[in-house]
Amino acid sequence: MRTTPVAVTAALVAALTLTACSGESGDDTAKSSTDSSSSADSANGKSTACKADQFGIDFGPSSAAPAAGDTGTIPVTLTNQGASCTLDGIPDADVYAGDTSWAVSPDKAATATKLTMAKDQAVTFTITYVRGVAGDAKKAAAVDTVKFTLPGDSAPQSYKWPDAEVAVKSGDQLDMTVGPFLPAGD
Repeated sequence: MRTTPVAVTAALVAALTLTACSGESGDDTAKSSTDSSSSADSANGKSTACKADQFGIDFGPSSAAPAAGDTGTIPVTLTNQGASCTLDGIPDADVYAGDTSWAVSPDKAATATKLTMAKDQAVTFTITYVRGVAGDAKKAAAVDTVKFTLPGDSAPQSYKWPDAEVAVKSGDQLDMTVGPFLPAGD
């Protein structure tokens, strides 16, 4: 029968035509400058540090410590809205009560990680604290602001402290830590 070879030939011609028109120019110079610089950086083993201004940042909601001595957490989720970049380390964090500030120590169990962040990829880190005794300045700090800075970035991100006072561990240290970057979701 003649219609079968004609149908097969027509299907083959259509497939080849679609393949030729797949949108690929065959010209590697058609890449954007961002693609080519990222490719060049990758080829040279270089990586660009992530900057806070390229992320959507969700601060909280917190899991507040209900009473003095209890532990509370504040998750911070970062979603990359820019070009691929690298987070290498643990965020720096400081908390403030008026004009007084304290550096937040990295969690002792935290291992600094190096994560390459693709566009729309999200990571989370957590600020963990122990609630202090309300109204006792020797045992608690009435924190009002938390600031954090991403590794390799110098722009601090500032947020209102969402929970109660934080327990004082020693004169210059509060009972709180900042954790490592972990993949968000799933």
